[in-house]
Amino acid sequence: MPPEVHQRGVDALIERCYSGLDAVALRREAAARLKTLAGVDAAFVATVDPATLLFTSAISEEPLLELAPAFLANELDGRDVNRFTELAVGQDPVRTLDQATDGDRDRSARHAAIMRPLGLGDELRVALRTRQACWGVMCLHRQSGATGFSARDREIVAKVAPHVAEGLRRALLAEQARDPGLALGHGVIILDPSGSVTSINDAAENWLAQLSDSDWPPSCPLPLPLLAAATAAGQAEAASQHPAPAVRLRTTRGDWLSVHASPLHGSGGQSTVLILETPGPGELTSLILASHGVTRAQARVVALVLRGYSTKQIVSQIAISQYTVQEHLRAVFDKLGVRSRQELAATLMRPGH
Repeated sequence: MPPEVHQRGVDALIERCYSGLDAVALRREAAARLKTLAGVDAAFVATVDPATLLFTSAISEEPLLELAPAFLANELDGRDVNRFTELAVGQDPVRTLDQATDGDRDRSARHAAIMRPLGLGDELRVALRTRQACWGVMCLHRQSGATGFSARDREIVAKVAPHVAEGLRRALLAEQARDPGLALGHGVIILDPSGSVTSINDAAENWLAQLSDSDWPPSCPLPLPLLAAATAAGQAEAASQHPAPAVRLRTTRGDWLSVHASPLHGSGGQSTVLILETPGPGELTSLILASHGVTRAQARVVALVLRGYSTKQIVSQIAISQYTVQEHLRAVFDKLGVRSRQELAATLMRPGH
């Protein structure tokens, strides 16, 4: 492909990130265009909860689709290379398997046990992050062979990644304008030690009906976000970390859903309970602020405002000037479209925001 044609392809993908596509459409288009631009043979593109980096939705292509649970378990096990949690906070959010293993791909358990049997070779992983947070991840694959992703391929993905991240952030922000609808109640799902569903109540069935079919791989007993929460709970239990992380996501009708998972102990072995419910007031504050482009410094001031601190108390608490406090608040007011501390608190604490 001539360089000028190649550059037009990159520019076209970046432009699409700002065209108002919803999260599903943007992920599908990014995956499709990167096949040509970076020589990708199969792609996994997911959104994540910025606070926990657990998957909230995903598109996955063959031959990856059937082995989603295995990829998920590997990711959350914490011992393999190029984990998304590392890329999300590292200096370089884009890295290939060949880079991480010095070309010895089987040094990665993910490659030896999952990718190589599927006929896959090098893998390019990227955290889709803006300055405020990580909004998604991509896992791009090449078919098995000596040729992996080149420096040029990595450069292309690194160039488009922050724009895809911004598109996902904007898509989440656009969804917040929807009416929250009727409460669906507290859903309960019980999984046996093998991960199969043994019990489920009506409220959980109603919640599941509101999740996209694309997030439910055919071989899985539950949608990917719920599997992520259950797997994370098991890993947290094994590492004596409590509580296990929650997952916050949007349903197809625009409601917020919070998924909490916890291990259960009994004579039949360790089971897992999943609680599906509408997030309580304040639970979504950090996500809402990040989706509006509020910086970490501004969010620190907001957190103290929500606790009732005065400007003088905020100055004392985080050692910044009174002028800086007011500047941070004015910026937050503009981003959220409010005019006072009271309106800010009411907006952030409103259920279904």
